Amino acid sequence: YRGKLVLPGFVDTHIHYAQTDIIASYGEQLLAWLERYTFPAERRFADPAHAAEVSSFFCDELLRNGTTTALAFATVHPASVDALFEAAQQRRMRLIAGKVLMDRNCPDFLADTAQTGYAESKALIERWHGRDRLLYAVTPRFAPTSTNEQMTLAGRLYAEHPGVYLQSHVAENRAEVAWVAELYPEARSYLDVYERYGQLGPRSVYAHCIWLDDTDRQRMAASGAAMSFCPTSNLFLGSGLFDLDRAHELGVRVGIGTDVGGGTSFSMLQTLNEAYKVLQLKGQHLSAERAFYLATLGGARSLYLDDRIGNFEPGKEADFVVLDPQATALITRRMARANTLSERLFVLMMLGDDRCVARTHVLGEPV
Repeated sequence: YRGKLVLPGFVDTHIHYAQTDIIASYGEQLLAWLERYTFPAERRFADPAHAAEVSSFFCDELLRNGTTTALAFATVHPASVDALFEAAQQRRMRLIAGKVLMDRNCPDFLADTAQTGYAESKALIERWHGRDRLLYAVTPRFAPTSTNEQMTLAGRLYAEHPGVYLQSHVAENRAEVAWVAELYPEARSYLDVYERYGQLGPRSVYAHCIWLDDTDRQRMAASGAAMSFCPTSNLFLGSGLFDLDRAHELGVRVGIGTDVGGGTSFSMLQTLNEAYKVLQLKGQHLSAERAFYLATLGGARSLYLDDRIGNFEPGKEADFVVLDPQATALITRRMARANTLSERLFVLMMLGDDRCVARTHVLGEPV
């Protein structure tokens, strides 16, 4: 790979595989977007053949973009989880995923119950967690779509199975935050809802984390929970601007998420491009080194996998991506005037996309 740049495989800490086919859907903010596009798309995953076809495309698209580890939402259907894990297993990818738990404020065709959600999740944990490179995440969609009973049982699953993950969303959108305040008047904040149900701790990952206060951030840091910064979806859905500096000042683990399909690209390079712009609007600066850290070792640390992936230390799993700094005429031209590694990395993250990924390796083998 002479003339190329070899980096650890990218780590995507928040993505929805069932939303692959609704990427770039026009005109809504979060709650209306869920109703208009997301829920109808997720309904199709009751069909195992559809789930298998999308899973195959999804895993290939991640790898094509240099992403070798992902934390993914499936749908409410257990077969959607089986299909995704099977596709990842065939490709020897490290994947963390789970069945969505959702028993209120959603269409009847996507609702489970607290008890069925618990039982189906438990069976999936027993079937998949720790198998090859696969890990399970308990997955309440977000606080508004789960009853108190379901939230209690989600916390129980997380506690009963050491080593499993928990993933959800928090404080993405102002209307969502107001809705949670109506549904959970006893809670101090939106994040406090999850903590009350035992869902805050190591290996819990919360997407967005925009409309939080410092008490929330301190609780995340103290508990070992992680934030997933999802810049392309935060811009696309008009949700708000993530405060990276404050998260770091308070010691919170942070990774990057593409958040397809509210997010607009599978490319981690494109996602870092948008992260830079979000932080410019916040008056913060995202250096190339810090950006690529978030996309590799920072993501691994968010997932408590930094002992296995994220850099090239001896003994770690050999997942890596080979980037081509001459992938396009414009990048080649700009690189001719880039004198430092930092500058070259910055050009790649601002001008790069899937065309820059020359090859992806999983466990040392090219894919």
